[in-house]
This record gives sequence, C-alpha cells and structure tokens, in this order.
Amino acid sequence: MIKRIFALLIIFNLTACAELQQVVDSLPQGTGGVIGNADIAAGLREALDTGIEKQVTKLTAEDGFFKNELVKIVLPEELQKVDSALRKIGLSSLADEGLKVLNRAAEDAVSEATPIFVNAVKDITFDDAKNILLGEDDAATSYLTSKTQTELYSKFKPVINNSFSKVGADQIWSNLITKYNNIPLTNNVNPDLTDYVTQEALKGVYTMIAVEEKEIRTKVSSRSSDLLKKVFAMQD
Repeated sequence: MIKRIFALLIIFNLTACAELQQVVDSLPQGTGGVIGNADIAAGLREALDTGIEKQVTKLTAEDGFFKNELVKIVLPEELQKVDSALRKIGLSSLADEGLKVLNRAAEDAVSEATPIFVNAVKDITFDDAKNILLGEDDAATSYLTSKTQTELYSKFKPVINNSFSKVGADQIWSNLITKYNNIPLTNNVNPDLTDYVTQEALKGVYTMIAVEEKEIRTKVSSRSSDLLKKVFAMQD
C-alpha cells in the first residue's frame, strides 16, 4: 500500500512539472498585449541591472564592505592567528587597521570594475530565460555567476592589486606580517591577499545582486517598471 502511494506521489509530481513546463512552452512569442521570450529575457536583464544599480553601487562607498555584514571581508584562516597574536601583545589597533584596509581595497576595486560587470550583463543572452524565471530566488544571479565569474576574476584581480597600493593595504600588511613573523615561536606566513580579496569582492558583488533579485521576485513593490511587473508576475 505504501509503495502504491509513493508511486502515485511521484506520478503526481512529474505530471505537475510537465504541466508547468507546458504552460511555459506555450507562452506567446509576439509583442503588444502579450509577453514573449524576448520580453522575459529583457526583464531578467533589467532585474540584474537593477541589482547592480541599487545594491552593488552601495559596496563602492566607504564602509560599503566593512560595515555590511552580508559581504564584510574577514581574515582568511591563515591570518586569524596573526590577528589573535598581535592583539595579545597590545597591537589591536594595527590588527583592526589591517582588516579595514582589506575591505577598503574591495570597495575601491568594485568602484572601478562595476562598468565591466554592467557590460557583462548586457551581453548575456538568456537562452533558458523561462527556466530561470521559474527557478529559485537567486536563479538569475546563479546563472550570471556561472557565465561571468572567470572573466570578472581576471578583471578584478589587477584592480585589487592596484587598490592595495592606493589605500595603503600593502604597506600596512607588510608591517603587520613582519611584526607577527618576529614574534618568537610563531611560524612565518606569507598569504596571497590579492587573490583572497579578489574572491571575496566577487562574492560580495554576486551576494548583493542576489539580494535585489530576491526582492524583485518576492515583493511586487520592488518591481520598479512595467516590464518587471509583467515578467515576474508570471512566477508569482
């Protein structure tokens, strides 16, 4: 009996998924009063552009990373022992400054690199736009991440490297690590902070886009244009 019920549930779920896909596939392709695939793709791109405009630009302000708990860059595991050891010997202010400048470098880099990200969004063709629309709350962001992360990393990293010099992070961390390495009975460290902050900056960018995508998907009041209202009404 249990097996029969389980089998019926599977058939029901498969049927529901098939019917949902049938509805999606039958969406009209024209323009005017109906909404077609081109409108769906345009709506998804607009949602991502809105995420960049409203959320990612916040990261470029002073403390945009440092005071945003969603994206704040904390020390990598290797440097947590550096932070702890310096605080134990009375160098808390230096440790605090070291953490802050990592976030400053990310804030500075996102400011310079955001136009690259905007262009990447414009170039995206959502071949599977309908599936994204009916996906999870961060489906468009996940798709964007998979398509742009490698390219954006190569763009962000040199900017982060330059930002380290611009905000003085390289000098501060050179001084901080030198002091740590001179503490008796500690193992010397030489972390690749450029790579680490680049990865964290990218993660922060995608996190904030996902925040806005979820807002648009779940709150009608966040759909700021007729196109967004039309497109995302389909997934309500």
